[in-house]
Formats: sequence, C-alpha cells, structure tokens
Amino acid sequence: MDTNKTVGGRIVEGRKRLGLTRERFAELIGVSSYFVGQIERGVRKMSYETLIKISDCLHLSLDYLVKGEQPVQANDELHKLISQCTAQEKALLLDVLKAAMPHLGQLNK
Repeated sequence: MDTNKTVGGRIVEGRKRLGLTRERFAELIGVSSYFVGQIERGVRKMSYETLIKISDCLHLSLDYLVKGEQPVQANDELHKLISQCTAQEKALLLDVLKAAMPHLGQLNK
C-alpha cells in the first residue's frame, strides 16, 4: 500500500466534503495549488507543518489522515459554519456550548 496515495486520498475527500476547490484549499494552507495536487495524488511528500495545517483546515485528526482511524462522525453543516467564524466568534461559541451542555442531557428525559 502506498501511504502517500492513501493520505492524499483522505485529503481529497476532506477538501471536497467542505466544498473547497484545490485553489482555495492551497491558499488556506499556504502552498500552491500545484503542490496540493501532487500531495493529493501521492507523488510528493509534505512537511509535518503542512500536514498539521491540512489537518486543521479540514477538521480532520492527524490520526485519521495518517493511519485512517475513523473520526467521530460530525455534522458537516456545523463544520462549514464554524470554519467561517473568526477566532473570537469561535471562542464565544465554545463558551455558549459549554454553558448549554449540562442542560442538553435533560432534553432526553
């Protein structure tokens, strides 16, 4: 099994799941779209720094990208909305979610 091609395939799936073009994805992680294409096809290796940027951008764990361990199934719509938020907005959403969590369990009773 070619690990580079396998990782590249997972990157393609993650990018498409978020509706990102290769060009936009390249901008977000700070590389050229040509390089992204090479990574996705498994013909080029990437640095750990680039792999971490990819993981963060696609909301995929490093374990999933490298080893294929399935991530917890998340709501794609939620990921899309969160990815559009600023750091300050994400912090606010996190605070709201933490405050709401104790009350969510009561809905199923």
